[in-house]
Amino acid sequence: MTDLTDLTRLSASALADALARREVSSVEVTSACLDRIAAVDGDVHAFLHVASESALETARGVDARRARGEALPTLAGVPIAVKDVMTTRGMPTTCGSKILQGWVPPYDSTVVAKIKAAGMPILGKTNMDEFAMGSSTEHSAYGPTRNPWDLGRIPGGSGGGSAAAVAAYEAPLATGTDTGGSIRQPASVTGTVGTKPTYGGVSRYGLVALASSLDQAGPVARTVLDTALLHEVMAGYDPMDSTSINAPVPGVVEAARRGDVSRLRIGVVKELGGEGYQAGVRTRFEEAVQLLVDAGATVVEVSCPSFVYALAAYYLILPSEASSNLAKFDAMRYGLRVTPDGDPSAEQVMAATRDAGFGPEVKRRIILGTYALSSGYYDAYYGSAQKVRRLIADDFARAFTTADVLVSPTAPTTAFAFGDKIDDPLAMYLNDVATIPANLAGLPGMSLPSGLADEDGLPTGIQVLAPAMADDRLYSVGAALERALEARWGGPLLHRAPELTTSRKEA
Repeated sequence: MTDLTDLTRLSASALADALARREVSSVEVTSACLDRIAAVDGDVHAFLHVASESALETARGVDARRARGEALPTLAGVPIAVKDVMTTRGMPTTCGSKILQGWVPPYDSTVVAKIKAAGMPILGKTNMDEFAMGSSTEHSAYGPTRNPWDLGRIPGGSGGGSAAAVAAYEAPLATGTDTGGSIRQPASVTGTVGTKPTYGGVSRYGLVALASSLDQAGPVARTVLDTALLHEVMAGYDPMDSTSINAPVPGVVEAARRGDVSRLRIGVVKELGGEGYQAGVRTRFEEAVQLLVDAGATVVEVSCPSFVYALAAYYLILPSEASSNLAKFDAMRYGLRVTPDGDPSAEQVMAATRDAGFGPEVKRRIILGTYALSSGYYDAYYGSAQKVRRLIADDFARAFTTADVLVSPTAPTTAFAFGDKIDDPLAMYLNDVATIPANLAGLPGMSLPSGLADEDGLPTGIQVLAPAMADDRLYSVGAALERALEARWGGPLLHRAPELTTSRKEA
């Protein structure tokens, strides 16, 4: 029998098992999550919109179908939070921006449609850096999300809301998107698990685009198995997305249940470590690598020399694509419209709306991208960055001839304090130095907890990278390492997080 004392503390897989055995109802599980949100989200601010009524309606429907003896999907009745970059019919989709404040899309993204088809109650939409531009969720137009481990610290970004919701036990599962690390870096600093699937492995239809050649939706959870279960729901070919891969979904759930590294070659990336990485991050990473050796893996060092140029290339490619994608927000069709006094032209309305609707980080990247794409500079900047991208893909290809997966720290540091880097864009951008290469090459990556840093007692993360469409390898390594780390730390890492018991709304 499952211990049902606190439903919010159970893993998604444990909840799914209890629901299937009818030990608990979806209404009870969903209500517990909604109560938890009401109790702690005044402090955490993980959610921009809480969909209590529709979540409970879905839960009641699942319970009724189960009572009739219908065969249901594995995660039917398990609640989930959705990052506010995914269009969701009947719910606001703001992308953390004032320019979309109050916009309710008339259609679901493919990911949301799959979640609904799986019978999963959607608890609401989670906070994020505006248009997914940021590494701290400080760039949200609706205020920052706070890290449940320390409310004075950032939860990562851009998907800090999803990671914090899972870490604070407000939701067992959440969706994220990863353009340069926006699933993996928040997972690292909140002690959760997050996966960026192979580019094209999960449909981008209905994701409000930041950088179309980099964006990838993926799962966020508290365990490797839970992450795999949600990955399986989200993944698969979609004809509505021209970049979607028409191939079977890798066996991620089977790999997560197996968790075997006994014959795997683990490559430690020379360029993703050393100077600039916090001592506690390095220590926990080295310990995790040793645990993989103890579990039977072979560890080799690999060199990817072009990785040192990844950050510079990324911050030319991403702003260029963002400049193009965000041109659609023109005040003419939907979203915010600011009309200057007098008889303004369409151009004046657009300019006034964008000035009022976009935050400073979005403006910064639009300006950078527009400049990089401008006549006379295209080849020197955007074109050169694409050549570096090719070199990075070649480095990965060579590395995977000697290693089955690659590993590195996920982020250089643990969660930093609010305000520490908000006025220094370069320092902020460096948070993604280890995660960006996988996005440039379109490869899958996972972050899972590697322990707590000695200096501050905050979570650290280890990143696992695999070749394209070998997402299952992430889960084999992740599950084996998770098992070894739980033995090392005396139980699941997240259960060591400080307890949140009250909210500012109630205080």
